[in-house]
Amino acid sequence: MSASHKPPFVLVHGGRHGGWAWRDVAWRLRQAGHDVYAPTLTGLGERAHLLRPDIGLDTHIGDVAGVLEFEDLHDTVLVAHSYGGMPVAGAMERIAHRVRCVVWLDAHKPKAGESVFDLIGPERAERMKAMAAAGGQGWFIPVSDASWWGLTDPAQIEWVNSKTTPQPIKTYTDKSGPTSRAWSHPGTAIECTPSRLPELDLARQRSRAQADTRFRHRMLDACHEPMITHPDELTRMLAEAAVSA
Repeated sequence: MSASHKPPFVLVHGGRHGGWAWRDVAWRLRQAGHDVYAPTLTGLGERAHLLRPDIGLDTHIGDVAGVLEFEDLHDTVLVAHSYGGMPVAGAMERIAHRVRCVVWLDAHKPKAGESVFDLIGPERAERMKAMAAAGGQGWFIPVSDASWWGLTDPAQIEWVNSKTTPQPIKTYTDKSGPTSRAWSHPGTAIECTPSRLPELDLARQRSRAQADTRFRHRMLDACHEPMITHPDELTRMLAEAAVSA
């Protein structure tokens, strides 16, 4: 990356979050001269008024792809956090030619035919289904206390709790379509310690980093919400990923 060129960043949030979660990292990247887009997926965050039972993974794939297409972005650093890896993996089938690299921040990275519930395993999937049955009318996952994601600072917990919104369970049960471009594209996986990802997800990404010189695996000593707890460290790692691609 030359001094005169700063690639744009598109930051895709995790489940029950919104673009708001990237506030501190987006500010830092903009201060460094990057254009930054932090879209909110349909039905979440400030788009919670659009929440409907029929919102599924394809809806969110369209959200991600649409940002790069309608903003006419190229050479983009595409960052996926947690659930955000699901729509990013699907969107890459449409927008890989616009992407410099993908950063998988403690993010799911499905193979074709896999859903979130497939990736997290039956025990966690059943717990989330029970949450939907008890507090989500059977079709949405209600919000959780932010401590669920590892936050411990009371002020941060209060802020995140004030922003999180329910998410349609369909986005967790829908099977991913083709994702081969996500798996073949240059990128970096940032694993938070401790991670909220199942060990199988982590092992896949570690093994790819060992086999593919275009793919890197990094560790970050932070909870699952590093954009909130460690924005300086995360911003540095994102900038490094952009340069190394």
